[in-house]
Amino acid sequence: MARRDTSPPPDDDGTDAEERDDSVIGTAFVRSLVAIIAIGVIGGAAAWWLGRKPPPAPPREATLSLPAGREKSTVVMPAIPFTDITESAGIDFVHENGAAGEKLLPETMGGGCAFFDHDADGDQDLLLVQGNRWPWDERGAIEPPPTMRLYDNDGTGMFRDVTAASGLDVPLYGTGVAVGDFDGDGRCDVFISAVGPDRLFRNLGNGKFSDVTAAAGVAGDDADWGTSCGWFDPDRDGDLDLLVCNYVAWSRDIDRSQDFRLVGGGRAYGRPQNFAGAFPRLWRNDGTGKFTDISAESGVCVRNADTGVPVGKSLGLAFDDLDGDGALDVVVANDTVQNFLFRNTGKGTFEEVGNLAGVAYDVEGKARGAMGIDIARFRNDDEIGIVIGNFSNEMNALYVSQGVSQGVSQGVSQGVSQGSSSGSSSGSSSGSQMQFKDDAVSNGFGPETRQELTFGVLFEDLDLDGRLDILAANGHLEEDINKVQKTQFYEQSPELFWNCGSEQATEFRPAPLDVVGSDFHRPLVGRGMAAADIDGDGDSDLVITASGSKPRLLRNDQTIGHHWLRIRLVGSGANRDAIGGLVTVKTAAGVEARRVSPTRGYQSQSETAVTFGLGKTAGPVDVSVVWPDGLKSEHAAIEVDRAATLHHPQATGNAPR
Repeated sequence: MARRDTSPPPDDDGTDAEERDDSVIGTAFVRSLVAIIAIGVIGGAAAWWLGRKPPPAPPREATLSLPAGREKSTVVMPAIPFTDITESAGIDFVHENGAAGEKLLPETMGGGCAFFDHDADGDQDLLLVQGNRWPWDERGAIEPPPTMRLYDNDGTGMFRDVTAASGLDVPLYGTGVAVGDFDGDGRCDVFISAVGPDRLFRNLGNGKFSDVTAAAGVAGDDADWGTSCGWFDPDRDGDLDLLVCNYVAWSRDIDRSQDFRLVGGGRAYGRPQNFAGAFPRLWRNDGTGKFTDISAESGVCVRNADTGVPVGKSLGLAFDDLDGDGALDVVVANDTVQNFLFRNTGKGTFEEVGNLAGVAYDVEGKARGAMGIDIARFRNDDEIGIVIGNFSNEMNALYVSQGVSQGVSQGVSQGVSQGSSSGSSSGSSSGSQMQFKDDAVSNGFGPETRQELTFGVLFEDLDLDGRLDILAANGHLEEDINKVQKTQFYEQSPELFWNCGSEQATEFRPAPLDVVGSDFHRPLVGRGMAAADIDGDGDSDLVITASGSKPRLLRNDQTIGHHWLRIRLVGSGANRDAIGGLVTVKTAAGVEARRVSPTRGYQSQSETAVTFGLGKTAGPVDVSVVWPDGLKSEHAAIEVDRAATLHHPQATGNAPR
């Protein structure tokens, strides 16, 4: 068998075999690389396929259930008719604003009013602040010259003019009024703010007043333009100090030089933006009949951080303890600039925290044309409301405290028990604790006020149901405003916003004509407003002043049958009216609290007695008082449908009478 020969042929050195082997290896490598790449591509594709998100399901058509409309309150608004008794009650006052064609800004602002018991006979008398003609008026002076008017109430709501020979028959261009017993003699004294020097009249008794301005040192500067003013005890030393708001730096020359014009018309009244601001004045009562100007050191003079000029253009003023520390804080409504909230530090000074507290601007961070102001616990709980009247085409504001216990439950527990010798309360000392939010839209109040130009505003329980309603006095500045703005009128109707309760869809509802009556609804150039029970029937009556015209005295003629209780406090020491005291009534239906703080509205003052509407509560009821010095007294089982007087624990006879 032949053997197969595997050796290379002769003369063959194996080169061809080696080259073939390299070629085979290269071919194999290329094939392997291609295979690896292919596997990677296939693997990546598989991974993408397996990891991809499933496509979204096709949209499903849903069935929508649309609301039929906003849920409306089912509470029926009761009839709260008012009767105009101005002439029949003996009020024949006509306001003089001095207008003679020059269109000077003070002519637009009107005068204030005050209810107070000037002769201590137990009923509410009425003071109406008067303006005047300008000294340069070519028509000459009015003879006899116009003066403020004091009307004595006979207890039934009928009034008699007792101005003559009272000492109050003094001509001046008056604007605002504050009533308080600054010397502690038990008689109410009268301070009048003005364009020019202010005046202080001491009550001598027997219907007589003495001008003590010079001796007291409270005239201010000749260039001042005073507006709202009020007595309060910020340092808690027992006597009343005085805060006077000033509007703008004004003079006839400044006003005339700017040549304001209506669109397509003649000269118009100027805008506050064109005038510099002004500082308020805080006068400390030195207890000797004299006062010291502590405005600068007290912290109430707010300057522009960049220019150093005064910021304030102040028209409205109200006091309350907003952070529950026992000391009265101050809220000032400013026209076209930020509102002020002066937190009382308890050390004789104030810290301006309006912006931090949320009351300086509207919800968009803009300043409004703010005029009148009032403060109250309108929900009968710990929340405090600050209502401010604003210019036309701007909603009125209702700032409500947020999450701070300073009202009914906290405020009543402050102080110490009856008979104790001290009364400091523990409360927040931080301005950041004061937090407010403008709830005017959400509670139905704001949108209904956008069109009107509002000056005076008040919280008042007009139907005695236990819930505080809101009143607004309205009126424009320009007599010819309707020629350029068809939705605006010089004379405007007052408004009553009925409080139907926070559990309702809208908390405040405007009262229609058939609820308040035509006497209330009739338009006027409304400015100041004050409330008091002038006829002793338990409900609050009203007066509204009008620029350049007659005021309107409105008797509350509601006959709903709700029960009520009126409380008058008699303090100890110099603060005889217990201004700053907090009165609380406890009933089966809940708790109501009222601060004794008559400075409210716009350049005006309401009575110091506080009225509680009790609805169906027939009584008796328990009453608690936290006095201005912090002392607390409890008064059990007070009969309702009556006026009761409560005395300070350290005064003689604190039983109601």
